[in-house]
Amino acid sequence: MDILTLFFIFVAIEIFESNWQKSDSLYGLIYNNYAVYKKNIIFFFLLNPGFIYAIFLIIYLHNNSFLMLSIVGIKFLDISLKLNIMKKIDEEIALEEVMPNIKMGFVFRYINVLIYPLSFVLSENYFNF
Repeated sequence: MDILTLFFIFVAIEIFESNWQKSDSLYGLIYNNYAVYKKNIIFFFLLNPGFIYAIFLIIYLHNNSFLMLSIVGIKFLDISLKLNIMKKIDEEIALEEVMPNIKMGFVFRYINVLIYPLSFVLSENYFNF
């Protein structure tokens, strides 16, 4: 497959991730994740396909550049942080003690659709910089 096809697949995956987690606030996003986590943790990981896809891209393209490894690292930290916060919810710790509630505007909600796929394209040196 060519880089543009892989790029558009990455964009579609990131849009999917943003849409299933969509909420007006950060607490809402966490509770959306928590609802899936409580049903089945395997399903929770399957609903975060960007992490799996980034690992696939590293293996498929033999690209272990800093940018590709950064994408995987940030996605891993994102999932780990969500799991940690959801564990605190299970322990009945109030979210106000863990983190502030931030309003999620359109840009904040969908910035991942730009950052991760563009980082991928740059890691492949598509534009010959």
